[in-house]
Amino acid sequence: MLIFEHSSSGRKGAPQAPAEKASIAAIADNLLRKKSARLPEVSELQAVRHYTILSQKNFSIDTEFYPLGSCTMKYNPRACNSLAMLPGFLNAHPLTPDAQNQGFLACMYELQTMLCEATGMDAFSLAPMAGTQGEFAGVAMIDAYHKSRGDTARKEILIPSAAHGTNPATAVMCGFTVREIPVAENGDVDIDALEQSVGPQTAGLMLTNPSTLGVFERKIEKIAQIIHQAGGLLYYDGANLNAILGKIRPGDMGFDVIHSNLHKTFSTPHGGGGPGSGAVGVGERLKPFLPLPTVTKENDSYRYLTEQDCPDSIGRLSAFMGNPGVLLRAYIYMRFLGREGMVRVAEFATLNANYMMVEAKRRGFTLAIDLADDQRRASHEFIITLKNEARDFHVSAMDFAKRLLDLGYHAPTTYFPLLVPECLLIEPTESEAKEALDGFMDALEQIRGEAESQPELLHDAPQTLPVKRLDEVRAAKQLDLAFKG
Repeated sequence: MLIFEHSSSGRKGAPQAPAEKASIAAIADNLLRKKSARLPEVSELQAVRHYTILSQKNFSIDTEFYPLGSCTMKYNPRACNSLAMLPGFLNAHPLTPDAQNQGFLACMYELQTMLCEATGMDAFSLAPMAGTQGEFAGVAMIDAYHKSRGDTARKEILIPSAAHGTNPATAVMCGFTVREIPVAENGDVDIDALEQSVGPQTAGLMLTNPSTLGVFERKIEKIAQIIHQAGGLLYYDGANLNAILGKIRPGDMGFDVIHSNLHKTFSTPHGGGGPGSGAVGVGERLKPFLPLPTVTKENDSYRYLTEQDCPDSIGRLSAFMGNPGVLLRAYIYMRFLGREGMVRVAEFATLNANYMMVEAKRRGFTLAIDLADDQRRASHEFIITLKNEARDFHVSAMDFAKRLLDLGYHAPTTYFPLLVPECLLIEPTESEAKEALDGFMDALEQIRGEAESQPELLHDAPQTLPVKRLDEVRAAKQLDLAFKG
């Protein structure tokens, strides 16, 4: 039901403590409405009930296990929200002079510093508003670096076949062509193929480590050597940083630039299209090209660095600097964790993933990469393939995903990475208790039994949600959200 359907003419939602009416005297007549806006006329209680009921129809990290692989849908501590909403932060105008904004700028400077320490980078910009914008900034800096050296022939970006789909899209948006590097059956980048692909045309390699196959790239130092000897740069997609936090740093692996999803690794609100943060860090040789503004400390005060300070910057990515609320939540979360807490994040995230992976194998599911046979462990996520179930019972990974919703669990990532057939990419994060992990595995096992005995139950799922299974292709191509009252 839409809120307009609760509407009754003349009903008011008057506040209990009425605010002063805003003056419209300064607004030009041609900008004023000629008739009232078409808004629902409901009481305050009706509005509260309506939106509370709507929120209860959604799956969220606050209500259900949410194991989206490579997305790190982890708990957002309420203390971080509360502190980020202190009036001094919440009511600050983005054009507040630096001298009157020292508290916020100090937090941002310390956040930059902590991110450098956690990733092994030399400098950070908090300007990117999302992970993909962080990617764009990283590749744009690689482009700016080569152009500054007159090395204009470097127009190719190398990307492993297991990479995030945004990586090739970002490279193309920055004017590069893309060459795909195959991945071996054990999940490692094919070194021979990489060596044959590099050359004077190579601008860089975009890599996630651990990869989206859930494994740590064991030959990362060799890969960095190959790229650097060819004159290219190494870009780190920070989507999977949660797995190595406090254990090993991308800068120490040889990466030149990294974007970090603060809305994943550092537990800030995530999903629904935003807000987000794709803070980008660089090694020494890319520092001049960082997007603006960044925060610097001079004596005992803080200020923004602008174009006058950094003439070689790739420029600005938004009107101001990132999403302040997200950045503050990440800063507070990091301060709560401390150095020891960050290590625990990686340890428990990895422990949870490996426990579930072993359970999946014990219960008869097929692992995309059987790490036990390779004397290897998963990182923070792992993959099962339902290709056998699809062949034997004529059900798909999507059928499993939709049926999980009926059983009270959000589905893991489906059909990614693309090179794994009927794929479920599962990431439990460090936040979940063993009971939640066991419950999810019980649900998967139940669904497989249903696939064998009554596959139509999966084909028709979900049955218990407000919306049943949609024709997703039609919904994407013929989206109609208009309300016709």
